[in-house]
Amino acid sequence: MELLKYLNPSIVVVAIALCVVIHYVSRNAMSRRRRLPPEAGGAWPIVGHLHIFSGSSLPHIVLGDMADKYGPVFTIRIGVHRGLVVSDWKLAKQLSTAHDAHISSRPQSRAAKHLGYNSYLLALTPYSPYWRDLRKLISIELLSTRRLEQLKHIRVAEVENSIKELYKLWIENNNPDHSGHVLVEMKKWFGDLTLNMVLQMVVGKRIFGTDEKEGRLCQRVVRDFVKFLGIFVPADARPFLGWLDIGGCEKSMKKVAKEMDSLADEWLQDHRRKKEAMGDGYTICDGEKDFMDAMLSQIEGIDLNGCSADTAIKATCMSMIASGTDTVMVVLTWALSLMMNNPHVLKMAQEELDMVVGKERKVNELDNNNLIYLQAIVKETLRMYPAAPLGGPRIFTGDCTIYGFHVPKETWLFFNMHKLQRDPQVWSSPHEFKPERFINCHKEVDVFGRNFELIPFGIGRRICPGTTFSLQMLHLILANLLHSFELSNVSHVGIDMTETIGLSNLKGTPLEVLLAPRLSAHLY
Repeated sequence: MELLKYLNPSIVVVAIALCVVIHYVSRNAMSRRRRLPPEAGGAWPIVGHLHIFSGSSLPHIVLGDMADKYGPVFTIRIGVHRGLVVSDWKLAKQLSTAHDAHISSRPQSRAAKHLGYNSYLLALTPYSPYWRDLRKLISIELLSTRRLEQLKHIRVAEVENSIKELYKLWIENNNPDHSGHVLVEMKKWFGDLTLNMVLQMVVGKRIFGTDEKEGRLCQRVVRDFVKFLGIFVPADARPFLGWLDIGGCEKSMKKVAKEMDSLADEWLQDHRRKKEAMGDGYTICDGEKDFMDAMLSQIEGIDLNGCSADTAIKATCMSMIASGTDTVMVVLTWALSLMMNNPHVLKMAQEELDMVVGKERKVNELDNNNLIYLQAIVKETLRMYPAAPLGGPRIFTGDCTIYGFHVPKETWLFFNMHKLQRDPQVWSSPHEFKPERFINCHKEVDVFGRNFELIPFGIGRRICPGTTFSLQMLHLILANLLHSFELSNVSHVGIDMTETIGLSNLKGTPLEVLLAPRLSAHLY
């Protein structure tokens, strides 16, 4: 150590500089020796491939076309970030089994910051004790088999009320002999029904039928939330572009976030006032307890990772409301659109209902297990039109080797479910709507993340916790609608299947259908 005081400082600086240079040169040489996945062409300076996530082009379609050119696994650049795009079920299986712990986190984005309570929203938060604790609470207090059975009366009552409203609308808008049809915008009907159902379960509030103005506001905020959640902005590619808000997307995100927080805060304060009014002996029986009640009573046992209790409650409840209402409404819209464009499928579904249920009583949830063709319709809809075609982006938290390719840590990951679920090597005539495939050759395939050819709700640790609940809603609503009414197209042109930009690919046009009752009046 005595020798150090005799060294020339400049020599020390040069030596350190040489060490740094040698380190980076050797690291780059090692990277070149590693086999990286192919990178797609068409990147722009600075922003990379970010332009494919904006404009009128649908990202999952563009990425699917790229897969045809570059293969089922390739990379894109989102500014400074590398993204791995996967369109192959075998690779998805390998990732979610051998490497699931490394792909269960979320990248940071402007949408996560502005719309996700600075990434404390459950769907957007990184993999952490905070995420695990909240996921466990949701699974027990809202989405467990026990809780779903306790809340069954909400689902049943809302579906019955909505069917009665359609029948009443038909009566009011028909001729005295009641022999005609009534025009109904079904996307709106699906949206009102699912929002009422989920709001009661999460915050104990029935909004349509009591406060139409608040209902429309909540519905618009949820749709805007989902829309902007799937949009990347320049600052996602290059953080120094944070001041550049092209198109005003970030401004709109902040506006939607403020509206969303205002609604959530109002509901939270209502729950606090109710709890205070009940005093220290405040208890609620399971049948009356909503999810916000459960969070208020159990939030102290959760590792909040620096988040305030109020923020955690609001973020989690809004996440459940947005995902629970939007996903189901989107799939219902696609399912009915596909059936209207394939009348033989609609006819077979109604014939099955008449055989299993008959026309002397209403459909109930116990009938669902026997409605095999209806289940196949739902699966085929989820295969062709998954509610979130690219799912939520993930991020590798460690270096991985996939199919002989080296994938560096911090790489973003996208599962192109739209492309993966239309693989012609798995599905015959993959672009055709054929529910019978799930009765014949793909009878054993389900949507719970066990069969990687069909993963509309995701896979691994990040699979949607509400899969069972979503399927219950889808089957119950479709079964009651098809059992209760004859449905026909407004014109012979067919239903427009145009998709829109956003996290979900909901069709952009109204879904107008002509309805007439199928059952005796006393059943409505």
